[in-house]
Amino acid sequence: MSYTLNCSILLTELPILERAAAAKAAGFDSVEFWWPFAEAVPTDKQVDEFVASIKDAGVQLDGLNFFAGDMPGGDRGLVSWKGRCGEFKDNIAVVAAIGEATGCKSFNALYGNRLEGFTAEEQDELALKNLVAATEGVAKIGGTVLIEPVSGTEAYPLKKAADALKVVDAVKATGNTNIAMLADFYHMAVNGDDVAAVIEAHAKDFGHIQIADAPGRGAPGTGDLPLFDWINRSVELGYTGKVALEYKQDSATAFDWLKTASANA
Repeated sequence: MSYTLNCSILLTELPILERAAAAKAAGFDSVEFWWPFAEAVPTDKQVDEFVASIKDAGVQLDGLNFFAGDMPGGDRGLVSWKGRCGEFKDNIAVVAAIGEATGCKSFNALYGNRLEGFTAEEQDELALKNLVAATEGVAKIGGTVLIEPVSGTEAYPLKKAADALKVVDAVKATGNTNIAMLADFYHMAVNGDDVAAVIEAHAKDFGHIQIADAPGRGAPGTGDLPLFDWINRSVELGYTGKVALEYKQDSATAFDWLKTASANA
């Protein structure tokens, strides 16, 4: 299996511009990041430095999030956030530019939390417009927008695979087909999804897979999820992408499981 390392949840002991090189030193040729800046539209210098950190490390950027707001503060995306539509639209151009510079093709758009003062229908209507704009923005570089179910935030409305797939289908109905579900096995399991059943029905259409074990969101083997069974079955059913390591663990022990797996291979 080909793994990509999420450098926004792992290697966090290091400054963000040093993480791609650290991933390479740990044996990875592929990385992904959540949005690596504090604002939707960073300076050209900030973008150039980030892109250079990827290229200088000799790794491939295989995943990037759209700007999602203040993630540590509880924000989970701008896609459905009324009042910040212009900010999201401006971010699309920056995302596409980074994708073009790095060869990245997969872009995760966190849907956004439900807001007081607006109906779910109003937010979903805005989300559809924003996602159409996002798919059109990254289509120019052959990119795909990803939609994922997320755990841990009650206000986030896409909790199970069916919720994410409904959004994907709504965008595809507009004629924009470069959108797919991001199957995060940790989030799906924690939210009570029947992960095995989702894999049987949709694995060939997954746009991306991310993993962490549960409980705890640690490395594979720290919990009780059958992650490798799920990965292997996804591949058997037609999934051809990488598997992203998106778990929480200190760098000293984060990849011990991979060494064990290699030794037993």
